[in-house]
Amino acid sequence: MAISMWVPVVRRDMTRNPAPVSPPVVLTIAGSDSGGGAGIQADLKTAEAGGAFGTSVITSVTAQNTTGVASTHTLPVEEIDAQAEAVLSDFDVSAVKTGMLATSEVIDLVRERVAAADAPAVVDPVMVAASGDRLLEPDAETAYEQLVAESTLVTPNADEAAVLTGIEVADSADAQQAGEALVEMGADGALVKGGHVPGEDVVDVLVTADSVETVRHPRVDTNATHGSGCTLSSAIATRLAYGDDLSPAVRTGIDLLARAVRYNVDVGEGPGAVHHMVAARDRAERQPTAERVAEVVAQFVTRDVSPLVPETGMNVVGATPYAEVPAECAAVDGRITRTLDGVAASGGVRFGASNRVATTLLAARERDANRRFAVGCRLDGETEAALDEIEGAVAEYDGDAAPSDRALRRALAETDERATAVVDRGGMGREGSLTLLAADSATLADQTVTLLDAVREE
Repeated sequence: MAISMWVPVVRRDMTRNPAPVSPPVVLTIAGSDSGGGAGIQADLKTAEAGGAFGTSVITSVTAQNTTGVASTHTLPVEEIDAQAEAVLSDFDVSAVKTGMLATSEVIDLVRERVAAADAPAVVDPVMVAASGDRLLEPDAETAYEQLVAESTLVTPNADEAAVLTGIEVADSADAQQAGEALVEMGADGALVKGGHVPGEDVVDVLVTADSVETVRHPRVDTNATHGSGCTLSSAIATRLAYGDDLSPAVRTGIDLLARAVRYNVDVGEGPGAVHHMVAARDRAERQPTAERVAEVVAQFVTRDVSPLVPETGMNVVGATPYAEVPAECAAVDGRITRTLDGVAASGGVRFGASNRVATTLLAARERDANRRFAVGCRLDGETEAALDEIEGAVAEYDGDAAPSDRALRRALAETDERATAVVDRGGMGREGSLTLLAADSATLADQTVTLLDAVREE
């Protein structure tokens, strides 16, 4: 068998000109996590994923993994300061983020460096690891007050806020009170995180001298939250480095963390780590997802799927592996419609072009995150009878005037196995629909063709 290989031809008498980029520089001052999920490692991954250039000052070396912290070693203050000097004397640092500082001497040094830096500073007062291991000497707790006073934002969880302010945080009202106390210490803003506060939602409270904002996210049922605090504070610092105001920077960071926790990384013997690179991975998946949708559409045009096309048109939807809302699903802009010669796509593929089919797909992903592609078909006696030819469960949904996400999820949860089809009976002036679901575009195309052949045989 002959194997051919394409090799680019480069003229030997030519050189390529460099094309450097100048991303903002983020400096993290924190401890090293040998397990890679938190600390310096999490900070650098998050900053780079957000488009910044990450630099670091390591304060402590920890021997840890997903099951806990075996040992910690705080570096000499002189060595920590030497790292800070090396970075700050060379790089134009656009934002500083602090994490594990361990001792009062280190905190004092970092406070001096933060005060001298002409850049916003996010202080994550790391005191206890997620495993419960203590990461801060008791006599260092009071030293944090002066560092908080130099911060643009301080980001304690409920336990850390209680240590810093003496206020036990059991709800959002307590969080606001603790945040106000931190602002009185001198911080420009305080984000009191609600991950450690029981409740169906995670409620984070941002307090500044002028406003109080509450951000809610559904709680993800997982213990894989290692590195969550580091990731959030680094994501916020990255946005501040880009010049964002505090409120949008915080909201962007919280949204990123919610996704990073849901799509956590399953590594190690203990609970995994949050997915620091989730935003970058999602961006990388957009083009391939759109291409798969376009390929399915081309197959449908070739096979003439007009017997399956609803009066309002058919749509093919593809979700990235990390999609959370319809705007993150690729679909046909204008849908697939019937013509005199068969079917045709009204427009190209773009993200956010579908609502109804995308909503059904996203609901199915709550049951099975591997469900990534869907197509909305005509619902009538012929197509419903033809569903017997497709393997997998059928979830039935009896809707009202508009699809209900809660009702969709309930219908999908009630099936004995993961659904490959959802029957929406419609309601109050709304046409019913049949949605086919699949893990990949090829399977979706095969299922649709199987349905098409069965309908044509009727």
